[in-house]
Amino acid sequence: QVQLVESGGGLVQAGGSLRLSCAASGRTFASFHMGWFRQAPGKEREFVANVWAGGDTYYLDSVKGRFTISRDNAKNTVYLQMNSLKPEDTAVYYCAATRYYSRNYVPADYGYWGQGTQVTVSS
Repeated sequence: QVQLVESGGGLVQAGGSLRLSCAASGRTFASFHMGWFRQAPGKEREFVANVWAGGDTYYLDSVKGRFTISRDNAKNTVYLQMNSLKPEDTAVYYCAATRYYSRNYVPADYGYWGQGTQVTVSS
């Protein structure tokens, strides 16, 4: 079991930066694969980035080179550093966790979710 709480969302101008944090409860955080998803109004939830328990990362093509996912197992926290933000990045961002190894990067593969944090990028 793990509980996830996101923070760090807000309003930023295009080209700006935000860092999202996701704090996890429990003593087994290091064994979870952690992901970030986002959902814009009227759209399906979309994969953004993943960091495996071993530390490897994977990104949605449209955020490569702009977003960086990282984890600090000592703090039970996963981060999403977002640079060069664009209006199309506007969405509610969700942190997710799974013990299931899959490279499908779909919401169904993640069993634990945070409540989400709003990111709004103005043009």
